[in-house]
Amino acid sequence: MSERKKRGRKPKESLERIIREPIEVVDENCQPLGVLSRGMVHARGLFHRSVHIFLFNSKGEIYLQRRNLDREENPGLWSSSASGHLSPGEPLFFAAQRELKEELNIKVKLEEIARVPPCQETNWECVTLFVAKTDRIPKPNPSEISEGRFFSLQELESLIEEKPEIFSPAFLYLWRLYKSTKGNNLRDNFFQVFPF
Repeated sequence: MSERKKRGRKPKESLERIIREPIEVVDENCQPLGVLSRGMVHARGLFHRSVHIFLFNSKGEIYLQRRNLDREENPGLWSSSASGHLSPGEPLFFAAQRELKEELNIKVKLEEIARVPPCQETNWECVTLFVAKTDRIPKPNPSEISEGRFFSLQELESLIEEKPEIFSPAFLYLWRLYKSTKGNNLRDNFFQVFPF
């Protein structure tokens, strides 16, 4: 009798295992070219795909996570509610739902609002940004996240102005993009230009 594979959170992974994780390399238009290890992709600065999720509550506050100090990317920095690389061939929506489950143990309705081409600020990732609203309390995965909480937009803006270095570059870039249109028409503006 085969044992059913459990869904949801993965056990804590070693840095060695993380850098061996296979991810798709993509071109400047975010079209797949092949698969290499995560460590090789990052070391060579190759384009690859990721998802980021901004999770808001009914008060309009945004949930942010502070990454563990032992993480490969942006250790100790505040970042998007959830984010991560796509597995080879994985659909964007499934990747976003998987990351929410793995990182925050939550499942919510997602809306895709932007596709951002690779750039230095995103660490050469083709980022698909999703937003979601919920009043459920996220349960951060301690193997990836040291802490997490909802921030009022006023508090977040003050922190960004006073201490931008405590945030991941990708979050700052995506937040400024999101804020520049206040979430309105972002989808229309970016889907036409970057239809990956």
